[in-house]
Parts: sequence; C-alpha cells; structure tokens
Amino acid sequence: MTATASSPGLVASTSLAKTVSPREERVGMLLVFLSALMWSFGGTIARFISVGDSWTVIFWRSAWAAAFLLCYMVWRDGWRGMVKSFREMGLPGIAVGFCFAIASTSFVVALAYTTVANILLMQAGVPLLAALFAWALFREKVTVATWIAIAAVIAGVAIMVSESLDGAVSPIGDGLALLIAFMFSIATVITRRFSSVRMTPATCLGTILAAGFAASQASTFAVSAGDMGFLFVFGVVNLGLGLAFFATGARLIPAAIAALLGTFEPILGPIWVWLIHSEVPSGRTIVGGAVVVTALLVHIGLEFKRQARPQRAGVTGVPSPN
Repeated sequence: MTATASSPGLVASTSLAKTVSPREERVGMLLVFLSALMWSFGGTIARFISVGDSWTVIFWRSAWAAAFLLCYMVWRDGWRGMVKSFREMGLPGIAVGFCFAIASTSFVVALAYTTVANILLMQAGVPLLAALFAWALFREKVTVATWIAIAAVIAGVAIMVSESLDGAVSPIGDGLALLIAFMFSIATVITRRFSSVRMTPATCLGTILAAGFAASQASTFAVSAGDMGFLFVFGVVNLGLGLAFFATGARLIPAAIAALLGTFEPILGPIWVWLIHSEVPSGRTIVGGAVVVTALLVHIGLEFKRQARPQRAGVTGVPSPN
C-alpha cells in the first residue's frame, strides 16, 4: 500500500498522477530544463548585490517573485481562476509551498556560512534523494539506466567542486545546504505524483511564506536603486520564472528525470560567472561539467527514443513485467 492510499487527506485533495503523452513528456523536459537555466543565474546575480543583510535580500527576492507569479496566474486564468487554483491545490500544494519557501530561504542564508561549492555538492544529491523518495513512498520504479545517469551526475559535480573543499566547513551552512536538497527532492516527488494539481499557486505560496518570514527577521528594507534592480531580476527572472517553468513541467515527467534536468543549474552557474565576472573555471570544473552534461544528454536522448512508454503514471523507465 502506498503512502497516498494510506493518507485520506491527500486522496481527498487530488487523484493519482495522470498519464501523459510522449509529446507532453518532451514539453515537460524542456520546461524543467528552462527552470534550471533560470535558476543557474542566481549566483551571478547575487554577485552584483551589495546588501549586507541576507534577510533583506530574501524579502525583496521573494516579494518580487510572488508579484510576478500572481500577475502570471491572473493573466493565464483571470482573478477568479487564480483564486480557484489556490483553493484546489489542497495539501499537496501547501506541502510544495513550504518546501520551496524553506529551500529558497536556506539558499540565501547558507551563502553567508559556507561556499557555493559546498552548496552545489549537496544539491547534486537531489536526483538520488528524489528517486529514493519516489521509490520508498510511491514505489515509483527507476531503471538501471537512470541510476547510472544519477551516479554520473553526482560524480561529475563532485569533480567540479572538489578543489574548493578544503575542510573548513560550517555545520550551519552545510546543514542548510543539505536541507535545500531534501526540500527540493520532496517538492519534485510531490509535484510529479499529484500531476493533476496545478503547482504554480503552490510555488507562489512558497514565495509569500518566505517573504513574510524574512520581513520579521530583516534589519532594514532600504536598498539602493541599483540593488533594487538586481533584486528585481533575482526575484522575477531567477526565482519567479524558474518556479513557473518547474511547476508546469515537473507535472509531466518522472521525478528522477526532473531532478536530473535540474542538475543543469550547478553546471551552468559557473559558466555564467566566468562569462560575466571573468572568473575562469578550473580544470576540474570543466571536466566535471563535461561528465554531467554528457550523462544528461545521453540519458535524455534515450528517453526520447524509448518505444515502450510507462503504462501508469509515476513510473520512471519501462515498467517491470512483474
């Protein structure tokens, strides 16, 4: 018996994940990749912001993201449709909202305690965690090919950040980084499992929760005009647009694949820093990035060519004949 079957509250909120067509699955892959692309600009944008209080940054970033997502939903569904979508997201949507609020807040705070390299290394575990949670909670099958791709991704990111791991780690910073990976994995699995539920309002709820909590912790809300411009981009493009792409696309593809595509974020991030801030990646970063990108492209190519599609929603790869 799955966790869904034993949780009446969740069953009442939505049905099991719906079956999607091969075309919808490809669209889902593209949207999740675009979400990773938007999120990959986070480190580069943060380098331009001179605000010293992390909670001030979290507040403005989350507030701008919430404003964008609200406007997007009104444009897409109208005022009544937006209100209806918030009502219908149920417990799965609320859970995803809390996951994103915790993850987005932890990301900014963790930067004050540990290196970006440590955070990226922790996030590299997201595919494995998502696959494990999907299997443990919902018995979602994972093929051998997917496990190999996950192992390659983790190995590649480990190579990328290994030069920065000097042993001077912060328990607080690394604890927050691990929390990010844990929350994002749970959000990925829930979004896929309850694919009949629109998760855009859930991600919007997450930004509202993050902004509300940050408001109670921030020492000031005053920022310069230049910083406000970067905070606007940090919130609307990096966080808001990324969340909108992810919430739409992750409903259409298996959790393990969504998590794998999400690893483009730590791969592309160093490239943007190199191009914009003239920080040349190390040799290990280039080698590790090549390993990850190759593993992802090969795996996605195999998914496109797969003839046998899942016979039921929530299955990664070809279903077991048993």
